[in-house]
Amino acid sequence: MFSHNLLRSVSSAVCKKCEGLVPKFEAIFGNEYVKTTESFRDHYGHDEGHFPNRPPDIVLMPGTVQEVSAAIRLCNEQRIPVIPYGTGTGLEGGVTAFKGGVCLDLKRMDQMTQLNEEDFDCVVQPGVTRKMLNEMLKNTGLWFTVDPGADASICGMIATQASGTCSVRYGTMKSNVKNLEVVLADGTILYTRGKNRRPWKSSAGYNLTDLFIGSEGTLGVITSACVNVHPRPPALSAAVCSFPDVARAVETVVNIRHMALPIARIEFLDEKQMQACIAHSKLNMEEKPTLFMEFHGANERDVEEQTALAEELCILNQGIRFEAATDTVGMNQLWQARHMAYYATMSQRKGARGFTTDVCVPLSQLPKVVTETRKDIDASGMYGTIVGHVGEGNFHCIFPVVEEDEKEMQIIWGLSDRLVKRALAVGGTCTGEHGIGLGKINYLKEELGEEGVHLMKLLKKTLDPNNILNPGKVLSE
Repeated sequence: MFSHNLLRSVSSAVCKKCEGLVPKFEAIFGNEYVKTTESFRDHYGHDEGHFPNRPPDIVLMPGTVQEVSAAIRLCNEQRIPVIPYGTGTGLEGGVTAFKGGVCLDLKRMDQMTQLNEEDFDCVVQPGVTRKMLNEMLKNTGLWFTVDPGADASICGMIATQASGTCSVRYGTMKSNVKNLEVVLADGTILYTRGKNRRPWKSSAGYNLTDLFIGSEGTLGVITSACVNVHPRPPALSAAVCSFPDVARAVETVVNIRHMALPIARIEFLDEKQMQACIAHSKLNMEEKPTLFMEFHGANERDVEEQTALAEELCILNQGIRFEAATDTVGMNQLWQARHMAYYATMSQRKGARGFTTDVCVPLSQLPKVVTETRKDIDASGMYGTIVGHVGEGNFHCIFPVVEEDEKEMQIIWGLSDRLVKRALAVGGTCTGEHGIGLGKINYLKEELGEEGVHLMKLLKKTLDPNNILNPGKVLSE
């Protein structure tokens, strides 16, 4: 369980060691891209989660990988922490500078440097977000499929091993990365699969690419990535269906997967989440547990057959008001409402911050775990919603919280703790896509075992012996 004692008190002053490096940073970046004012730094001390704001001492805005390398090398010599920053859309406090140091805002590096249409891949810099990339691809017939909801940076999504609504069909971030350019703690520029290499598969040595996927900036700073892009499906269909209770909705997900239906998206929103989404996005839907689905196919007949099978399975599980649509406007509204689920929940309690936690469990255990979690939340007396990428057994609990209310936070942390232990008890994981950050460090040993955590610490010590790269995240110190 996270302790706020880890976080240092906020100071408006820049630490003396960092202050002494300002002239050197200005020589590398130019005065315009070295920021030390309190008002500017304050923006970089938090993500979209509930963790208190702890800003860095300096914000640097590099424009090239060589500038990133020079900055990290200088920080390593002076033992100054380095925190990479993409868009700040994380939820586990991954950008919190609770030890101070230097924040690398990578948004200036915002180019797609290669597009290989016949090979279905492209190379992007860390300032490119998923929406930007799909805008760049819009005239090619290709698209980038990983969509965690927020308009996160592609490299930030790699760093947290993100997934999203389409992962059930097209894979998570991990399965869509071919090569990475990473700056190590000593300033070395590494290409994890070799410079300019883009093979679909390889058996050449250790898988260095996977080592950095999900490392959350603790092993290196990702400055470029070669990622897969996919052909846009010629035909699409979307559907929604409500259910009388959580168990029947989630059982339907299991049935759909067992039937080998190649569904592109299948999302679950419980009754509380539907109430929030209906109010926030002005939806004309039932205030009941609901599945949002999308089908991709080679032609209209293909998606019609998929939709018909899904409808049959929903009805067998007492589904209510199954509705399908093929018009683009209707489908976009549906998925926009799903992507706004977090903000819809937050809108139910003014002035609150979002406490969001996620787990992933084997599909066979999903109905049990979701049902028990909903009962636990209701029994606590706290307001919270459940939403998730249930086709993969991954779901989220969202709580609007007042961080200063210690009694309330004790209840919320208890709910989160029991959720994680419930998932681990059935062979699941403490986080399916949010990452460890600050909030789930203590669960790693239970999930991976002492041997696993020990090996991770050895890797960290080997690649970052001075512990400058996002210190205090992922692993306890």
